[in-house]
This record gives sequence, structure tokens and C-alpha cells, in this order.
Amino acid sequence: MEHLFTPYKIKGLELKNRVVMPPMCQYSVTNKDGIATDWHYIHYVSRAIGGTGFIIIEMTDVEPDGRISDYDLGLWSDEQIPALAKIVDACHQHGAKVAIQIAHAGRKAEDAAQPVAPSAIPFDENSKTPRALTTEEIKEMVEKFRRAVGRAVKAGVDAIELHGAHGYLIHEFHSAYTNKRTDEYGKDLAKFGREVIHAAKREMPEEMPLIMRISAKEYVDGGYGIEESIAFSKEYQAAGVDMFHVSAGGEGPIAAHGKPGTHVAYQVPLAREIKQALNVPVIAVGRLDEPALANAVIGNEDADLVAVGRGMLRNPYWALEAAAQLNKESKIPQQYQAGF
Repeated sequence: MEHLFTPYKIKGLELKNRVVMPPMCQYSVTNKDGIATDWHYIHYVSRAIGGTGFIIIEMTDVEPDGRISDYDLGLWSDEQIPALAKIVDACHQHGAKVAIQIAHAGRKAEDAAQPVAPSAIPFDENSKTPRALTTEEIKEMVEKFRRAVGRAVKAGVDAIELHGAHGYLIHEFHSAYTNKRTDEYGKDLAKFGREVIHAAKREMPEEMPLIMRISAKEYVDGGYGIEESIAFSKEYQAAGVDMFHVSAGGEGPIAAHGKPGTHVAYQVPLAREIKQALNVPVIAVGRLDEPALANAVIGNEDADLVAVGRGMLRNPYWALEAAAQLNKESKIPQQYQAGF
């Protein structure tokens, strides 16, 4: 039976285990230049030393005004490549593979003078009203995603993740809740996402997998549910997505009747439904910090990989500790073997 510490392969990506560090913004860029710092280096490399099989670098944006804050990472300039390459190389030295999440915050770009979005609808009453992108600007945005992916490939990453979740730009386009356009990008809600996928694939080696993170449910009145997310995910799969990273939420205030539970693994059923409906590999995420639980998600074939977020923020060596608890073999750094 497969478990959390069995190897996994998808296309040219070979992982030593099923443990994923999901992208989590650090808001730690010091000069607002989008360049990774010593903090980012220590943050990611320590998780590689700690036994994580697959590290996904945090939301990294395609233009300065596409960031949630001015303290986020960017890949709109070649000057941002070397610091990321240094992180990727060091993670490789410790046996981890690395992806990076390429994104645009859309209407949730808090520090932009005026955010942009499919339609001029603010996120909430405390947010800036975004400017609706013109049709031509949307096509230019697709190019910005393409160029950012190209820079990520130059930095040496093993996979690309496109951020289509949590109310950011790609999500805003495929949601009828936020996309009220009347042009081609409103009549076909998945068009922008498909075009970004096609653009990304043009920059990626044939054997490099493309992951997309999605919100499988919006948890908001008038928002979509699992049926709609299965439908647009099928379109994205046909366009070239190899794996889905299944999360939820991110748009609007959470309605009381649809509020997600606070129980562990509340998003796992969504990952399972996407996996079964599309016959596609998935990453499960969301309160999966207990090793036995994470292991069960793999053993029960609910997902192919398990992302551990808050647990890995608390403990960079989560994967080593989990292997010890589960009595599974994991390569412990020689310097730490006395601890185990």
C-alpha cells in the first residue's frame, strides 16, 4: 500500500516522498523589489533539510502591482532570477524538488494604487475598487505570465504552479461572482486561465509538470461549488494542467450557511472529487498536520500528495518527525541522526 513516504513520479518530476510544503507568503522582501532575501533562503532550505519531498515557493507575481503587498516576491525582471536560483540549487542539494507559484493578486493587490480585475468590483467594503482590464490588457497579462514562467524555468525549478485559487486574478476570471464582463473573457469564463496555461506550457520543458491551484468551492452567496470547479478544471486539464492543488475559498465574505468546518481535513473530499471526476493527480491541503492523518490521505487514495502548511511553519523538520512517528524510512541528515 502507498503511504506518505513512498516515492512519486509525474512526468519528469521524481519525488522521494509525498510531503509537500505549500506556497505560503512570507511578506519578507526588504526593498520592495520582489527579490528573495536571506529569510527566504533559510525558510525554504531548512524545509529541504527537514525531509520535505516537494517545496512550492510562495506566490510570486508577474508585475509589481500584481502583488498582495509590496513585500511579496516577483518574477517580472531578470534581476529576480539569481536569488531564486540560489534557493532552488540549495534545496536540490538536500534532496527536495522545487516548484514556484506564479500569480497575480488581481483585485486583492492591497498596495497597488488601483488594483486591476476582470470587473470593477471591490473585494469588500474596506478594499480599493479595481479597474476592469481592457481586452487588450488581458492579452498583455497573459504575456506577463508567460515571461514570468520563463524566468522560473531559468531559475531551475522542477515544476510550475499557476495560482488559480483564493480570489486572485485567474480565480476572478473563472468565477461568475467576480467576472461580469461582456467581451470574450466574460462569455467564456475559463478563457483567461486556458490562455495562461498555453502560454506557460510554451516556456516549460516537455517533461516539466504544470500544476494549478484551485478553489474547489467559494463559500460565498452566489459563488460556485464543486460542480462548476470540476467543469472549469476539465477545461484547464485539456489545456495542459497535469496536476491540481485543491484548496477552497477566497472570494467575498464567507456566508454562515456555507462556512467551511474547522475540523481537520475539511478540503480532502474536494480533492477526492476532482481526482475522481478528472482521473487526474491531486495535492490535498488544509489542516493535514497530523502525520497519521496525512498518511491516511495517501493510503486511502484520496490524493497523490499531501501539503502541510501551518505544521511546517511550526516545524521545518515536520517530514523527518512524521517519518519517525509512522516508522517509515526517511534519510536523516548525518548531523541530526543522534536526535532520532
